[in-house]
Amino acid sequence: MVYAATPLEKPLNIQTLQAMKKRGEKFVTVALYDAPMAAMAEKSGVEVVLVGDSLGMTVLGYTSTVPVTMDHMIYHIEAVHRGNKKSLIIGDLPFMTYANPEQAMANAARAMQAGAHMIKIEGGEWLAPTVKLLVERGIPVCGHLGLTPQSVYKFGGFRVQGRDAAQAKSILESAKILEQAGVAMMVLECIPSELAVQITQQVKVPTIGIGAGRETDAQVLVINDILGLTEQPPKFAKNFLSEAKDIPGAMRKYVQDVKDGIFPGDDNIFC
Repeated sequence: MVYAATPLEKPLNIQTLQAMKKRGEKFVTVALYDAPMAAMAEKSGVEVVLVGDSLGMTVLGYTSTVPVTMDHMIYHIEAVHRGNKKSLIIGDLPFMTYANPEQAMANAARAMQAGAHMIKIEGGEWLAPTVKLLVERGIPVCGHLGLTPQSVYKFGGFRVQGRDAAQAKSILESAKILEQAGVAMMVLECIPSELAVQITQQVKVPTIGIGAGRETDAQVLVINDILGLTEQPPKFAKNFLSEAKDIPGAMRKYVQDVKDGIFPGDDNIFC
């Protein structure tokens, strides 16, 4: 069935996205950082907007996300919130702003007050107490497993995670633990598609894939990759502007291809 990208009719919430997972209906996420692109996402039917700390590399010119601060994030969350009133907005907590539960709560409160509807934090089992505290205090949390860019120096680069059996088991167990702690969604980045299928089938919360195959409940791409602005794009990315006549068309094409199950294609998947 062909999906025609149309503007969102009403604000999205977590319950809407969880219901979409139960129905087997894909939803679409874009990582972006400013009001004009946020408005375009709403008009294109993008259900979730992620204000990611990827802005360190895509906007600020850093070589990783590590230098990004809470002040950077607040500035861009506020801009996106002004431009988009209907997509669910997720705001990242950047490097070392959630090293303990109390610090996470203070910074999550700042992100929510700036306009985020949910915060995202990177890490596995060690984050369970933090997630539990945030959720108890009314702050929805999105987890992030697999390649966690804030740990790029630990990994020795932007490398696929979960290819060996022990690491795959650890990621799967972390997903279950984070779900039990209360995460409402989780991003799975740069893991083998088979592992992403296992996680998506074994947790009840929606999974958002980036370089994690086509069987996750949603896909996310950075706006720079959608528009072909990345000088050396990763394997999981695709330039949709090359198939459209303008930027709005590229956004709509991305939405439609995710909904139709066309993207990601075989060339964008890690086995």
